[in-house]
Order: sequence, then C-alpha cells, then structure tokens
Amino acid sequence: MKPECSQSSPLQSSPSATASSRRNRSRWRITTALAGVFSIGLASCDLSPEYHPQKFLYPEGWEGKGLMGNAQPADGVVRSDWWTMFNDPILDGLEKRMLAVNPDLQAAAEAFTQARDVARETESRLYPQVTGAAHMSDNKGSLGRLYNNPATSSSLVYESNQAYSGAATWEPDFWNSIRNTTRMQKNLAQASAGQYALARLSLEAELASDYIALRGLDAQNAVYDDSIRYFRAAVEITELRQAGSIGAGLDVSRAETQLYSAQAGKSNLIARRNVMEHAIAVLLNTAPAGFHIAPVKDVKMHFGVVKINAGLPASLLERRPDIAIAERQMAASARAIGVSRAAFYPHITFSAEGGFEDGGFDLASISRAFWKIAVQAVEPAFTGGLRRAALQRSWSQYRSMVDNYRSVVLSAFQDVEDGLTQTRQFKIAQDQQQKAVDAALRTQSMTMALYTGGLSNYLDALVAQQDALQARLAEVEVQTAQVQSSVRLVRALGGGWSASDLPGIKQIDPFGPLQYKDLRTPKPVNGIDSHASPLDNDLRGDQVSANVPQGLTGRP
Repeated sequence: MKPECSQSSPLQSSPSATASSRRNRSRWRITTALAGVFSIGLASCDLSPEYHPQKFLYPEGWEGKGLMGNAQPADGVVRSDWWTMFNDPILDGLEKRMLAVNPDLQAAAEAFTQARDVARETESRLYPQVTGAAHMSDNKGSLGRLYNNPATSSSLVYESNQAYSGAATWEPDFWNSIRNTTRMQKNLAQASAGQYALARLSLEAELASDYIALRGLDAQNAVYDDSIRYFRAAVEITELRQAGSIGAGLDVSRAETQLYSAQAGKSNLIARRNVMEHAIAVLLNTAPAGFHIAPVKDVKMHFGVVKINAGLPASLLERRPDIAIAERQMAASARAIGVSRAAFYPHITFSAEGGFEDGGFDLASISRAFWKIAVQAVEPAFTGGLRRAALQRSWSQYRSMVDNYRSVVLSAFQDVEDGLTQTRQFKIAQDQQQKAVDAALRTQSMTMALYTGGLSNYLDALVAQQDALQARLAEVEVQTAQVQSSVRLVRALGGGWSASDLPGIKQIDPFGPLQYKDLRTPKPVNGIDSHASPLDNDLRGDQVSANVPQGLTGRP
C-alpha cells in the first residue's frame, strides 16, 4: 500500500512565513506611528500667550526746547560717530581707540556670543540626538576556577566580543515647550545685543564727558595762570607802596594771601586734572603711567556748536538700547509662560538603538544584528502644586517685565527732557556769566587803579580780585557743563542707535548647520565683533603715537 503524501493547502502559511508577516506588520505599525508623531509634532500647538509690545499714549512734543530745538528736521540727526560734532580731532582719535581696545566693551561682545550659544544649545533639543558606539573585548578564563573540570567541562577559556551600534533619541515638541524655550533664549540674546549697544553708548559718552571736563580744567588752569600773574604784580605794588611809606604792611599780607591761595587752587586743580586723565587712560586700556594728554593753555574752550534734532517722543522707543532691552526681556517672559503651561501635558520621548554584535569578526551579518525601539510617555500625576506655582510665577514675571518696560520708557522721556532743559538753561547761564566776568574784570581794573593812585584802600581791590577770579572760574564751569549737557542729550536720544541694529532671530545662530571649522569665535553680527586686538595686553599706552602733534604724548 502506497503511503499517502500529505500536501499543505495553498491557503495555509508556514510558521516561518507567519513570523515574517508579523514582523512586517509590526514594522508597518511602527512606521505609521512615527509618521503620525512627526505630523502631530509639525502641527503642535503654541501655549504661550499672543505677544504684542505695550502701546502708550505719548505727548506730541518735548516741553524743553532750547539750543537743540533750532535744528531743521533734516539737520542734526544723531549719527553713530556723534562725537565728531564737537570738531575736536583728539577726541575723535580717543573714541576710535577706545572702541577698539576697551575691555568692558569686549566683555559685552563676549556676553552676546555666550547668549547666542545658549540659544543654539536649547534649539538642538528639537532634533534627534544620534550617538554611535564601538566595543571590543578579549577575555581569558582561568582553568583552575571553582567548579571547573578541564577534563569534562566545555567552558570557554578564551572569549572575545566585538560590537558596534548606533542610538537615537527624539522628543517631539507637541506643546512647543522646546520651541518656546528656544525663542525665549533668542529674545534674551537680542537683549544681550542691546546690552552691548548700551555699554558702547555709555563708554562713548563717558569718554567724551571726561575729555570735555579735562579741557575745562585746562581752561581753569589758564585762568589761574592769568590771575597768579596779576596777583604777583599786586604783591609787588603793595611792597613798593610800603617801601615808599605810602602803604601799610597789612596790604602786603593781604596781597600775599591772595597769591598763595590762588597757587593752592591751581595745585588742587592739577590734581583733579591728573585724576581725570587717569580715568581716560583706563577707558583706553592703558595704564595711567603710560598716558598723557598735553594741556591746552587757553581760557576759552573751543568746541563746535552742536545742533541736534530731538525728533518726536514716539520715535524715542526705536532709538534707545535700554528700551529695546526691556522690550526683548518682556517678549522672553511671554515665551516662559508657554513653557510653564507645557509642563501640564505629557512629555513623550522616542528612542531607537541598533547594531551588530559577534564573538568573532563576522560583524556585518544580518544574523548578528540587534535593534530596539522604545516609546516613553511621562505625565506627572501629583507634584504638590509645583507646576501651578511655576505658571503663576511666569505670569508674575511677565507683568513685572511690562512694568519695567513702562518705567524704562518714562526714564527715557525724563532723560531727554532733562537734556533739553539743561542745554537751554546752561546756554543762558553762559551768556549771563560772560557779562558777570566782564563786569568783574572792569571792577578789578578800576579798584587797582584807584588803589595805585592812593584814592582807595587795598581791601576794595582785594575783593574785586577775588570776585574776578571766581567769576572767570565759574564761566569755565558753566561752559563745561553746557558742552557736557550736549553729550547727555545725545546719550538720552540713543547716540545714533536704532532698533533695526538689533540682530534678527535668524542672525542669532552662531554657526551654520554643517559648520565644524572656525568655531572659536562667531562671525560678527550687526557690528558686534568678538575679537582679540594686538593691543589688548599692551598696557603701556601709545608710545609712538601719530597723534603727538595733536596733543597725545607718551610720558618718559
């Protein structure tokens, strides 16, 4: 009898085919799930509130209109090199050098670079994090180990293992937590750029104000020189009158007191000038011992007439770095609210790992492959109010940034009004003080002539001399204050800066997506350059300066 041959039905699959089908279905489900995650991630919702900068009602014009108000709308526009309006070549050279080597300004540029890098570090979380690993080991076991019989045991004495693998993790940003954190950091990086602009403007204004004060001290020094010569001549006159028995020794003593007091005042003024010169040297990255500005021996200060168009109050918001800083910080705090809201929702992470492992050298074989795919979802169930407190704090921080923004705007308006008022009043005071000087000099001449002719006592001449000296010193002080008020007004108006000078969001990235070279310093953005100058470590000053004919000299 012939044995029956069993034949399988065409509709019945073999066990291997069934396992393969299951693997295919599993892969299809995983692929579908990943595609769904990507699509959901692309359509993720933004939980941060809609942000708009605060809008205020502004006055139509400025209350104080003095010297600056006479400029035409097209004239007097504040430029970035605003100090050139004073027509002083030495000041121009000092400002240029300060911008190149000042350590505080360079530190502000580095702070902006660090803020850019922090934003890039945060943004990297949006992308899958991929790692690779390779492993190789070679082990030898001991024949004498416990429970090992070399005659009967088949345990391996030698063992080797090689493997290489790759892994990837990715967190789909369903609730825009990572995106809002990235935007927040980029807004803070823009605020850091505003800090650089503010530091630059502050240093420019400080250097200009110090230089003007230095020239004011030079003018006062010239006044003292004139007065000392006059007082010395007065001492000689009183001595001659005493020798001729027509004057008293009291007059000589009074004249000498006046002379020595003026000399003491001059010495005190020289000390103040040296201190001011030291301050300028430090701004220029120079040790004070290696820096000197030759004095100008003139009782008048010769600065160019400054005319500036203050513009409209509403335009001030676009011209002040500190206002831009406050606005960017306000925008960043709005993004922080979205981050706090996202903490209430699940955080999902996908991970995948795969590679090859073998005890020999046949690694690139499918049978030696291994892989793992995992999904993790984390939702805090109970945190004792942690997330609610964080959200409430975020809202409070946002409101405080709004209040701070309004305060900065009000302070900016005050600075401009103060500058306009001071320039107007100091100009009036300068004209009035000039009349006082003319009257005091006439009185000094008349009283000295009367005393020399024997028609008056020396006390009248002494009082007139004191009044003349103080009037001339006050005139220089008023003139110095008037020029310095122009500097303060320029600073109050932003010093030629504009909100358009802030880097854009796309400019914050410190390097390209595939850039691996030149990572030591990023490329400059909108004039913010992190660089090392050859003069950084040379604190001796400009030993061989091209500006020597203009008054810059190195001390021996």
